[in-house]
Amino acid sequence: MTSTLDSRQLLAFAHLARCGSFTQTAKNLHLTQSAISHTIKALEQDVGVSLFERVGKRAFLTEAGELLRPAAEKILREMHDTRAVLEQAGSWGRGRLRVGASVTACQHLLPTVLREFRQSFPECSLRLEPGDGPRMIELLNSNQIDLALMLEPARESGLEFRALFTDELRILVSPMHGWARSGRVGAEAIARETLIVYNKGSFTDSLLSEHFRRYGVEWGRSMELGSMEAIKELAKVGVGAGVLARWVARRELDEGSLVSLALPGGKLKRTWGVGHLRGRRLSLAEETFSGLCEAVAQSLEVG
Repeated sequence: MTSTLDSRQLLAFAHLARCGSFTQTAKNLHLTQSAISHTIKALEQDVGVSLFERVGKRAFLTEAGELLRPAAEKILREMHDTRAVLEQAGSWGRGRLRVGASVTACQHLLPTVLREFRQSFPECSLRLEPGDGPRMIELLNSNQIDLALMLEPARESGLEFRALFTDELRILVSPMHGWARSGRVGAEAIARETLIVYNKGSFTDSLLSEHFRRYGVEWGRSMELGSMEAIKELAKVGVGAGVLARWVARRELDEGSLVSLALPGGKLKRTWGVGHLRGRRLSLAEETFSGLCEAVAQSLEVG
């Protein structure tokens, strides 16, 4: 009888297939690089074919490796789902929930959601991983989180996405700024001002760059920050013009310390939602969390 594949070897294989680096795989799995190398070698000896080609410090899948990858990821997902079911079987509300969320969601959406979730699942182990959209996809694909509260990715066929609400990116400036007095921002004016934007490489940055390319808007100077609060504060004192959604700066807009203006070229919309790996059957805790996110999102004033 043919022996079954070792789950630990499959886990190492799946991580290495995603990142192509023995060093990063070892870091992800909290093992030594030597241990990963021996694990992959043992798997290749077991199946009788080479799964990776080593080129310098990189590892690339062979044809056999490409064939094994989807099967390995399916097996690992099913093992994870089975464990989650068993963890919840002992008692109502037990188990775990691992959630990833952007900085904006952590500040403005999650507090209410988590308070409501705790009331329904007081004994559920809850872990939160902050990060931008690309990081959320990485964590989902490596099975380090179950759900991600994030912006909808442009092209990601491996995810299922439950849309919650849509917002619009705007220019936010001090009321003393010339744009605030004129009430508009021309395309030519962008090149002469410092734009204070969220992290390069984030989904928001990609959307803004594509919007400017589409409408022929030339970038001028830019300042990259990882904090929405910092963007607002610098815009308030006139260091530059912030690019944010209005609901993130509702207090400042209501008190008049910031003024909201449309981006040149037309409206730039974003869709927020909850993402998870395609084909996964959500647990009761995960379904409840997603539903709470939807309920809280409906109460937001995002216009």
